[in-house]
Amino acid sequence: MMLNDLPDVRGVLTPNRDLSELTWMRVGGPADVLFQPADAEDLSAFLAALPSDVPVFAMGVGSNLIVRDGGVRGVVIRLGRGFNGIEFHDDIVRAGAAALDMHVARKAAAEGLNLTFLRTIPGSIGGAVRMNAGCYGDYMADVLQDVQVVMRDGSQRTLSAADLDLKYRSSSLPDGAVIVSATLRAPKEDAQILEDRMAAQLAKRDETQPTKDRTAGSTFRNPAGFSSTGKADDSHDLKAWKVIDDAGMRGAVRGGAVMNTMHSNFLTNAGGATAADLEGLGEDVRKKVYQTSGLTLEWEIMRVGEPAPTD
Repeated sequence: MMLNDLPDVRGVLTPNRDLSELTWMRVGGPADVLFQPADAEDLSAFLAALPSDVPVFAMGVGSNLIVRDGGVRGVVIRLGRGFNGIEFHDDIVRAGAAALDMHVARKAAAEGLNLTFLRTIPGSIGGAVRMNAGCYGDYMADVLQDVQVVMRDGSQRTLSAADLDLKYRSSSLPDGAVIVSATLRAPKEDAQILEDRMAAQLAKRDETQPTKDRTAGSTFRNPAGFSSTGKADDSHDLKAWKVIDDAGMRGAVRGGAVMNTMHSNFLTNAGGATAADLEGLGEDVRKKVYQTSGLTLEWEIMRVGEPAPTD
């Protein structure tokens, strides 16, 4: 795909852009084209003029993503500074899709608004909506009011939380839609209490998770029951790390990939791993867990693109 075949933009178009350095796992091949729009209007005009048969993939900060070694065909859209604003109006928070979850949590806490569950979630608000991110019993489904999106045809729409059908680690975002901002309603609480809570959450995370290793967060969804709102059903409370351990896969290795010995649900690039190593090890784990427990682990990490070409 050549740049002169693409619509004019005010943002940045980069052909054959290596995506590995844009993901936390540091693996993967190039995008045919990477588009970093200047603002929502720039994105809207681009998508309206882009031929409908050109594939489009919107990525965030790459914290929950494996890009396969052959790269991604079509256009990859990555939102930047024009999409990271955070605004407050009473108990309403309007956050750009590129705003980091931890920044939204911290700024909200300073306003006396409780979005503390976002503090330890890696990634940005767009990804948090798409995956109905959550921890400590709270989820985006609890606070999300609506999202502003640019559809694949370039039209701009507002979708309610109900439109997204938020469930555990999933949503029903229309194909090709790009989230540009989200509106949240946050409970009010004392700012110092919120700060103390986030400090405790960070300390607990650092004690129990390999935060200094090259991972993409939790690899597999917990094989548990969840309500239609995306909240856990405590009557069925299996944990992915536990069934991985029971299958003897803590510390399992393939190439440069390893199931982390500190927390076995963290697939890790221990050095020199390819995307094929990482995804292959994940599939090894899924197979062994099924053989030993009859449970089928579902990927939480998104995998996109094509495998490396073979001779």
